[in-house]
Amino acid sequence: MFRRALLTCAFLAAAPALPAFAQGCDTTFTLANRSGRQVNEIYFSSSRNENWGNDRLGQNVMPNGASREYRPSPGGSYDFRIVFDNGQAVERRGVDLCTVGSVTVTPRGISAE
Repeated sequence: MFRRALLTCAFLAAAPALPAFAQGCDTTFTLANRSGRQVNEIYFSSSRNENWGNDRLGQNVMPNGASREYRPSPGGSYDFRIVFDNGQAVERRGVDLCTVGSVTVTPRGISAE
C-alpha cells in the first residue's frame, strides 16, 4: 500500500512536466503531394486553434510528386487542410507532430506516419 502511494505521488509530481516535454519535441515533418493533382493551398495549425491561419504555400503551388519540409512550433496535435487546383479540399485532424515525420496527400485524403 505504501509503495502504491509513493508511486502515485511521484507520478503526480512529474505530471506538470509532461506537456512541456511534448511541446519540446522535434516537429519537423515532410509534406508530400502524391495525390495526382496540384495542391494550391496548404494549411496546418495546432488542434487547439480554431483558425487555419495563412496558406503555407503563399503564392506558390505544389505540383504532384513534390514535397516540402516544415517545422512548426510548438509540438503536439495539429490539423491539416489541403486545397487542390479544382477547389476541392481534404482535411485531417489530430496529427501528433511529436510522433509523425511525414504527411502525405493521396487520392484518398491525408495520411500521417
